[in-house]
Amino acid sequence: MMFRKTVVSLSVAGAMLVMTGGAVASGFALIEQSGSGLGNAFSGGAASAEDASTIFYNPAGMSRLNGHQIVVVGNVIASSATFANTASTIPAPGFAAAPVGKDAGSTAIVPAAYFSWELDPKWSAGIGLGAPFGLKTEYDPNWMGRFHAIRSEIKTINLNPSVAYKVNDGLSFGFGVNWQRIDAGLTKAVNYAAFGAPAGTEGSNNLAGSDSTWGYNLGAMFNVNPNTTVGLAYRSAMNYKISGTATYYGRTAALTAQTLVSAAAAAQIGDSAFTADLNLPATFSLGMKYQPNAQWDVLLDATQTQWSSIQSLDLYRSSGIASGLSLESVQFKWRDTWRVAVGANHHYNEQWTARAGLAYDQTPTSDAYRIARLPDSDRTWLSLGGQYKPSKGNAIDFGYAHLFMRDAALNMNVPVLTAAQAAGRGALVGNYSNQVDIFSLQYAHIF
Repeated sequence: MMFRKTVVSLSVAGAMLVMTGGAVASGFALIEQSGSGLGNAFSGGAASAEDASTIFYNPAGMSRLNGHQIVVVGNVIASSATFANTASTIPAPGFAAAPVGKDAGSTAIVPAAYFSWELDPKWSAGIGLGAPFGLKTEYDPNWMGRFHAIRSEIKTINLNPSVAYKVNDGLSFGFGVNWQRIDAGLTKAVNYAAFGAPAGTEGSNNLAGSDSTWGYNLGAMFNVNPNTTVGLAYRSAMNYKISGTATYYGRTAALTAQTLVSAAAAAQIGDSAFTADLNLPATFSLGMKYQPNAQWDVLLDATQTQWSSIQSLDLYRSSGIASGLSLESVQFKWRDTWRVAVGANHHYNEQWTARAGLAYDQTPTSDAYRIARLPDSDRTWLSLGGQYKPSKGNAIDFGYAHLFMRDAALNMNVPVLTAAQAAGRGALVGNYSNQVDIFSLQYAHIF
């Protein structure tokens, strides 16, 4: 019965993972891996160990859970990204001055599921399933920035078996292995007039690729005193070599013929396979949980994300007469970021708990290198939530967070683009107004 319940819960979450989308933490990280943590703005995640979702935040926390736990989480993320034009240009005569385009944000579901069990007084084991990275932005196909971006989507799925060892009542360690898969898709309009077609001729391209890789996470949790717990957690980088296909639509017959005989034409507008290296960042977290009395918990957190692992995204063709030549190069110049958070729980009684949290999350990008596919900016989280325990072995967590994001300047022109790219795509210059709302629901069963 226990095994069947576990399989059902994880299978449901796995089916839901196909719907993951919009980035919420800095860059395109998804910190939303639990429902119990959202109400606190995920403060103290490395130290709280409230339920089996600790497998993601700090596997050492499993040593503080009794019996067996199944946790199923669903987060609904509604994001908004509205572009206001200031000085954009069309790529060349013959192209109509297109409208700005509607909101590029989206609504997405980010699920997760966990199962933990206490093997004996010293050892615990568990497994987690989630989506730690994700992104989706989509513009109108005819918007003014269509030669830079139309649709951008990244999906991940992460399987995380873990173990924890309790040294004593005040000290424990945890370790997990991560298998992670990524699927990515990028589309934009293509200016075929820049390659000799009649003025105003345009089409589109689609880049789709995937890969899977391995990583690890580890952590420690210890009591400073009877009222204070400190946690340290580390998640490794995930290094991908993505392979996929580049497909171009709407070429004239003459241009298609050129891509079959000319390496230069094939490198720019020809169909082919491609490869790209992408190193997703490592994270390090320090968390603290302080309990001044039986009614209150105070939670603190500081997390560094090593986004400097992404300086550019370089795609190379790997088939056809242009094999080995560059397909696309996008400059990111990202930097490491910090996320700091503070939160509190108030336990009214054995059934009801109220939560609140505040966090500040830096963006890895800068005004000089921000791109339309990911118009990221610094954000401030304001979160509220609660927990209801209808019985001793069941808990329902719910939460809401609003993310206030700074306006983001965009200047997709030289030097972010090469002179040839700027001429063929037009300059995209303006400002973004962004915001995010998150709703979370979690069910935990203890047996």
